[in-house]
Amino acid sequence: QVQLLESGGGSVQAGGSLRLSCAASGDISNYYCVGWFRQAAGKEHEEVATVDSDGNTRYAESVKGRFTISQGNTKNTIFLQMNSLEPEDSDMYYCAAAYSGSCSPSGMDYWGNGTLVTVSS
Repeated sequence: QVQLLESGGGSVQAGGSLRLSCAASGDISNYYCVGWFRQAAGKEHEEVATVDSDGNTRYAESVKGRFTISQGNTKNTIFLQMNSLEPEDSDMYYCAAAYSGSCSPSGMDYWGNGTLVTVSS
C-alpha cells in the first residue's frame, strides 16, 4: 500500500506562484503514471498534469505554459510548479499514482488527501 502526502498549497494573489509537492511512502519509481488532479466540490477529478514512465507529460489546456510537473531524482516525489495563477485555479489538488495502464483519473491506483489552493483576484 502506497500513501501519498501532498504539501505546498495555500492562498496567493492572482499572478503569484505556488509549488506543490507529493511524497510517496513507498517506491513508485516504476509506476506507469503519476500526476496532479484537481476537484471542485461536487465535480469529477480533472487531470491537471501527468507524467508517464517514458517521461511524457500531459497538461490540461487551461494550465499549459503556466504549470510544470516534475519528479525528484528517485521519482518518489512529484512536484507541480504553478505560475501565473488565476482565480479559476482555486481548487483542491490531489496527487495520484497509477501502477499500470492509464494516466486518466479512473486509472489511478493511489490518491493523496489533497492540498487546497486558493487564488484571490
